[in-house]
Order: sequence, then structure tokens, then C-alpha cells
Amino acid sequence: MTAEIKSKAAELEARILDVLRHRVGKNELAAKEHDWFTAAVLALRDEIIDIWMESTTRTYAAQGKRVYYLSLEFLIGRLLRDALSNLGLTREMEQALRDHGLDLARLEELEPDAALGNGGLGRLAACFMESLASLDIPAYGYGIRYVNGMFRQRIKDGWQVELPETWLAHGNPWEFERRESAYRIGFGGEVVADDDRAQWIPAEFVEATAVDTPVVGWRGKRVNTLRLWTASALDPLQLDAFNAGDHIGALANQVRADALVRVLYPADSSPAGQELRLRQEYFFTAASIQDIIRRHVQYQGDVRTLPDHAAIQLNDTHPAVAVAEIMRLLVDDHGLEFGEALEVTRKTVGYTNHTLLPEALESWPLPLFERLLPRHMQIIYAINSRVLREARRNGLDDAAISAISLIDEGGDRRVRMANLAFVGAHSVNGVAALHTDLMKTTVFSDLHKLYPDKINNKTNGVTPRRWLQQCNPDLTSLLRDAIGEGFLDDTNRLEDLNALAGDAALGERIALVKRANKVALAAHLRDLTGIRLDPDALFDVQIKRIHEYKRQLLNLIETVALYDQIRSHPEKDWVPRVKIFGGKAAASYHNAKLIIKLANDIARRVNSDPTVGGLLKVVFVPNYNVSLAERIIPAADLSEQISTAGMEASGTGNMKFALNGALTIGTLDGANIEIKDRVGDENIIIFGLTADEVAEKRANGYNPREIIEASRELHQAIDAIASGVFSPDDPHRYAGLMGGLYDSDWFMLAADFDGYAAAQRDVDRRWTDPAGWRTSAIKNIANVGWFSSDRTIGEYARDIWKVL
Repeated sequence: MTAEIKSKAAELEARILDVLRHRVGKNELAAKEHDWFTAAVLALRDEIIDIWMESTTRTYAAQGKRVYYLSLEFLIGRLLRDALSNLGLTREMEQALRDHGLDLARLEELEPDAALGNGGLGRLAACFMESLASLDIPAYGYGIRYVNGMFRQRIKDGWQVELPETWLAHGNPWEFERRESAYRIGFGGEVVADDDRAQWIPAEFVEATAVDTPVVGWRGKRVNTLRLWTASALDPLQLDAFNAGDHIGALANQVRADALVRVLYPADSSPAGQELRLRQEYFFTAASIQDIIRRHVQYQGDVRTLPDHAAIQLNDTHPAVAVAEIMRLLVDDHGLEFGEALEVTRKTVGYTNHTLLPEALESWPLPLFERLLPRHMQIIYAINSRVLREARRNGLDDAAISAISLIDEGGDRRVRMANLAFVGAHSVNGVAALHTDLMKTTVFSDLHKLYPDKINNKTNGVTPRRWLQQCNPDLTSLLRDAIGEGFLDDTNRLEDLNALAGDAALGERIALVKRANKVALAAHLRDLTGIRLDPDALFDVQIKRIHEYKRQLLNLIETVALYDQIRSHPEKDWVPRVKIFGGKAAASYHNAKLIIKLANDIARRVNSDPTVGGLLKVVFVPNYNVSLAERIIPAADLSEQISTAGMEASGTGNMKFALNGALTIGTLDGANIEIKDRVGDENIIIFGLTADEVAEKRANGYNPREIIEASRELHQAIDAIASGVFSPDDPHRYAGLMGGLYDSDWFMLAADFDGYAAAQRDVDRRWTDPAGWRTSAIKNIANVGWFSSDRTIGEYARDIWKVL
């Protein structure tokens, strides 16, 4: 240990002890582990605050441009290890705590995962915030401070049970409430004429108050701000009602406000649920836009120069109402003419699309939208009028004009939020090359004809700090020994590994790191689920949100087919395999929840069958989150990226797995295509229909029944599931799910099954050649450095935001 590290460790230790005594209120003898955790965070936070203030001061002095990233999700995970690593203080903190008999890794486990997101959308936002700070780009992230998140997943009798997250039960030592940044957010009411201007008079108000969390960049270059909104009623307790005996009703206003920040993605199957979602989206978007414009006017004066000092990026359609909110403030509060306001808005706003699924392109019932946001509805009508006239002048036909309209004039009239975001932004980007091309020919084909220069591609990326250096420190250390430290600052330097791909000694060392990670994961999963796993088996992993297009069901049906084959042919030399599943299903998504139950039913049957011995194990990991991903990804041998081609926008799990040396089995979908192009065809296992072939089958007729009956393995597996082999307590449990494959099979499981099964046997063949597998693993690590979120953010910054 160097003298410099010793000195810094001593400084940290003194600061921790001071915090423990004066801010936690304990001395060293009385302090429990959670007290030490809080003291360690607060001591480190003090260090961060100095950089945070310096970063902010530097931004104001430069009078430059800020990026504002609006997202309904920020899946940031735990922050202590991330902050220590980015500040280069991990060893110093370890030493400071070790002197008091404490283990840093154990304290890190006490930090709850922040329940601020669900899946790839939120994790991408978190990676982007970290990369913005790492690239020294001034930025704010804006979202909601959810009290209970989406839900904590519990598996009971194989079924998903949703419980509230309680990550804030003991407070959050990272955050700062900003009482001066509070805004009144209106709902309902009416719009009245006030001279030449419209004036919105809301029927109710909620107060949004900012809560800030520092986001530390690599090597402490910059600290940016994640600003989350919490809600409170203007009149939280109606004292007259309370004193009259209506103790519950007296709190109605606060309960109504509190509902806005309780749960991420409340079920929207009821009218009340739809209204709450729209209220949530407007609440956080309006607070964010008011904050941005207030800051701009305070420091720049003229609202017309907003595009010169602010780049607002909408992360999917959830904050699309920002277009109407900016227009409202510019026209109604700042007196701009409508056309000028629209020009300012468009120059300021960028929109990232994350889905081609029509049901995920948000739209709202027009009566609901108009009742809650009457002034915004007027503005949307006015924008729509201009857009449709422009389309007519450009010669678009009636069908195209109908598709472009911000109002779906079908039987259930709806406001199309994706179209609003598209026409209100100067840039509309996809998140993988295929996804961007499909945007132009499918969901936005007519808008693309009208605005041919708007759509551009920005392939997603992941931060290598969390997804390599922090989650896989032994591999990181090995890579440093092999190629030097250059890749820590520029992941493209990982390409230097290509020259060593055939090095048997390096391959063996990487394999030993992988096995150690598998041993650690097996121990954790045994504690979590009670299932014993063999670390020498192939760890085959599919961890992601449960959705039919992601095709966990295809994986499960092939697992059943493999189970049948192992039992029928015990004489064959089968590769031992562990199937690991994880992910949450939306609370109201029946089929996704049924797929979770099926995974657990198959696991129960397979894991208790002595005839398969140690050749096949199945485990469903409950309550999948960022911290579990940090354990699972470094231990994975095979990464399942098997969505129906043309339906996954990008994916980022595929990048994380490859960066940690897993081979991908996947379709030509999302970023899989770009990963294949970079790692080489021989180092990835591709199967299945292309996006064009999927579209052709859907357009020209597809008979899944014929395919199922022609495939013996598929037919037997589906029949076993449908007949109750895996659900003896309810033999008909999966009859409908399997029947859907015969009748429609929208997600093309039958069409891709034989190709998938053959690809899995190719995986077996590769696994029995350890040297070849290790070479492919090294090739994956070496060639996915391009998928760093630093590269992605650099492209946004240069091409869209103009801040580099």
C-alpha cells in the first residue's frame, strides 16, 4: 500500500468517525453495521459535494449548454460501490473500515437497490447519466422519486406475487431535498380568454418538490444531478373535516398527491389506472420543464434563446407531453407567437423511440386528456392543424395524413403521444440500426415521408464502469495485466485482446475467473432458492422483463424438449446445463405471469427428477434487479437474446453479457446484429427468421399448427405442457397458453423452434471444445468495447445536442 493510499485512508477514517459521532449519533462501540454504512456514505458524499459544486460553478461560468434527460425510469442500482470506483477510493475505503473490523463488501450489501425503474429503459437512462458525467457534459436527469417502485417480486407456489418496494424505509443518505425548487402542477379546470391570450385555470394543484442525487463520473471528472420529483398537496390536512370526525377523508388531498409518486407503472386496465398514469407523466414532465425554463430565464433572460442553452431529450413517449407544456409556457406565460414558440420547442427537444410495438406507443383517450389537460389539448389541436396542412401541401394522401395526425379519429378517439413527440422534436432517434430502419418503414413511415431528415440512429451502450470494472473486478484485473490500463478510459482499447485470443494461458486464466464467478453465484442462488447448482455446468441465462416478444416461452419449451431427450437417450454424452431465468411481469399481464409459473413448474419437476442427474437444472431467480444482474452476468456462459426479429429495439443485456465473456445465442434482432458484425459470425450463435421474413409470414399467412405437427420435439414438448405433465395440480393450467401457439403464434415460436433447438445443440458442441469456447469468449470481450454508453452519449452530444 502506497503512502498516498495510507494517507487518504486515514483521512477517510477520521471523516467516517466524525460523521458517525456527530451525524449518526453513535460512537464506535455502539455503532451497528447499518450505522457504519450510513457514516461511510455520508463521509464519501462530503467528498462528492465539493466536486458537485465545482462542476455546477464551472457550468454557470461557461454560460454553456446543458443536457436535460427526461425519463420515467432511472434504474440506478446501488451507489456506494459505483461512487467509490469512479472516484478511485475503493482501496482507501476498504482500509479505513478494515481498521475497525469492517468489510466494505458486506456494508455495500446493506444498500437497497433504488426502486426507480423496471427494465432496459431505466437502466439505459442510468448508464447515460453516468456517461454524461464521465464525458464532462453538464446534465440533469429528471424523473419521479418513487416511494414503492414498480413492485418487489415474491414467488409463492411458483406464482409471482407483487409486494411494495420499501427502499426508502430507512431514508436515502445520497439525496438532498431542494425546497426552493418547488412548482405547482395543475390538473383539470378550464381555459378562459384573457385579452389576446388563453389562460388555464386548473381545478386542482399539486406541489412538486425536487430531490437531488449526485451522479459521479469516471475519475471524478464531473458530478451531475439526478433530480427526482416528490408530490405533496397544497392543503395536506383539511382540519375542519378532521375535527368533524372525518379523519380519513381529511387526508384525501395528500393521498391523491401521494399516489403520483408511489408506484411505477400502476396497472392501467381500469379508467382510474389510466388517469393516474397520465397524471404521473404530466406531473413529472411539467415540473421538469418549469424548472428548465425557470433556470434559463434566470440566467439568460430571453426565452427565445432556450435552444442555445438547453437540449431536452425525451426518453421514450412517457414525457412526450413536454412538447405541449413547453408551448404552453412560451405562448401563455412568455408571450411568444405560436409559430415562433413551435420553432423554439422543436430546436430544443429530441425524442428517443424505444419500441415498435403499437401498444407501447402511448396514446390517451381524448376525453380523459382534455379533461385533465384542457389547455394542452388546445395546443395539440393547433399543432396538428399545422402539421396536417403541411402534409397536404407536400402531396401526402388521405391515408398518410390520417396516420400522421396527432389525433386517432377511430372509434375510440385518442391522442397519439409518439406522433406529438415526433412532430415537436428536431431529432427522432432509434436505438439500434435495425430498429431505426424499421421506424422509417413501419410505425413512423408517413411521418418520415413528411420529415425525412429527422430520424437517425444512436445504438445503445452500457457503462463499462459498472458492467465490467465493478461487477467483474477479477476479470478487469486480468485484462489490465494482459493489455494495460488504456481500456479503463477507452473501451475500444479492448481490441488489443484480439492479438491474444488464441493464447492458451490467457484463455485458462479467464476461464478460472469465470468459474470463480459461477461458484459465487451458485452459493448465492442456493441461499436464495435452495437449489444446488454445479459451477462446472454451462450457465445458460435469460434475465429480462417477462414479455411474450422476448420469448422466454421459447426457451422453456426447448428446455422441456431437452429434458425429454435426456431421459429418452441416457446413452448420449449430454452437456450439463443450468437454465437461469429472472425478470418481472407487469402486474396485469396474464400471459407473462403464467410464463413465470411455467418456469417454476418446470424447475420443480426437472430439479427433482433423478433420471437427469446433474445434467439439467432450472432456476427462476426472484425479484431480479440491478444488484442481481451484477452477480449473474459475470457468471454467465451463454446469453439468451432470442426475441422475435424486428420486435426488440436494441437490448443492452446482450452487450453486458458479451463484455463479460458470455457467448450470445440470438436472433437477428436489435443490437444482436451489430454485436454479430463486431465479434464475428464464428463467435455468436444466430438462428431464426429475419425481421423481413417475420413480416412476410404475418402478411401472407402463417400456419403454426402445420409446423408444430411436423416437428416431433416441438409437438411433444407442447403436448406435455398442455396436458398437465408439469402442472398435475391443475392439468389445464397451460392449455390456453399452448393453444395460442397452434391458433396464432404471433411471436413465431413454432417457426423458430427447430432452428433454436439446433442452435442449442451447436452450443453443446462448442462447449465440448474448451479452447475454442475460450477463444470465442475473448473475441467477445475484445470486440464489444464499441457498445460503451460513452460512445453513444458522444454521438448524441455531437449530432443531436451540439454540446461537444
